[in-house]
Amino acid sequence: MKNLAKALQVLLTSHLTVHRKKKTQEVGQQKGFASLPNPERKLSLQQAHIQSVHREERLARYEQVIALAKQGMSQELIGRLTGVGHSTVSRWLRAGTFPERKPREQASQLEPYRSYVRKRQSQGYGNLLGIYRELQSLGYQGSYANVCAQFANSSPKKVRRKQAASSPLPPPFPSAREATWLFLRRQEELTTQEKEMVERLRQLHESIDLAYLLVQQFLQMVRTRTGERLDAWLEAVASSSLADLQSFANGVLADKEAVFAGLTREESNGPTEGHITRLKLIKRSMYGRAHFDLLRLRVLSPSKKRKTIRATQAGADHKPRKGCGKSLLPAETGLQSQLTTSLISEVA
Repeated sequence: MKNLAKALQVLLTSHLTVHRKKKTQEVGQQKGFASLPNPERKLSLQQAHIQSVHREERLARYEQVIALAKQGMSQELIGRLTGVGHSTVSRWLRAGTFPERKPREQASQLEPYRSYVRKRQSQGYGNLLGIYRELQSLGYQGSYANVCAQFANSSPKKVRRKQAASSPLPPPFPSAREATWLFLRRQEELTTQEKEMVERLRQLHESIDLAYLLVQQFLQMVRTRTGERLDAWLEAVASSSLADLQSFANGVLADKEAVFAGLTREESNGPTEGHITRLKLIKRSMYGRAHFDLLRLRVLSPSKKRKTIRATQAGADHKPRKGCGKSLLPAETGLQSQLTTSLISEVA
């Protein structure tokens, strides 16, 4: 299942990347409103005077920088004398001419369109998404969120409730890793929003839809131990155009007998793996200090936890176990522990 998740994530990554690039191109084409006539910015006489004063001051500094540069001064010294930053001095000298500043954008891009929005709302039209599209055709280059923030409270209550009930903008697609997790989870464990997202992902491309069906079939084999369906599943993957899943299927074919046993038998090698992990832990803790004799004693000697469990079980049974003699006296128990310790010390 881990290998299947990796193959599925690669497949989803490629398709989601193509989708996002396509959306980016569409947004770039929609933003071609620069050629449309934009409303001219009207400045007051006071604002125009302030801008003129700042420009004259900046022009004077520029001319001073050019004059000092013609005298052969370094850019660092010019910056100290004129109070202009070194990067600005370097940029001015490279420009060759006085670089005019770009006109500042208005505090709110919606300012020229407020009267139009108020007019549409007064006419009873409260769909902000529709108004936003109309503003785009008029040259507005701001965001839909800005329109909502400015005019949502002024919309009619019925319209606001309707927009809240049905959001015009669908949620964005998740990352490839999150989408892979949605595809691997049980369908009954998904929430309503997650199920809707899975359906949107499947509708994105026919390859994603086919991959979802094949992945669910394989997961069903794993969960219900129906390995007899493995051959048909491998044939379905081979006949598809999903290169990533085909690579996974080739790996399954290379170890088909083991995979088939895992999909049909109830046995598990978990206890064996646990004993191996314990053996490696003991071995590495004494690495380079002793040989096999000490390792054997440490592995075979019962731990304190195991002794406690056995004592608890024996006390709960209230009956002596078969094959067990009389219980050891405290002194005998101490002697046995001391004997084990001495044997380990001798071997070490």
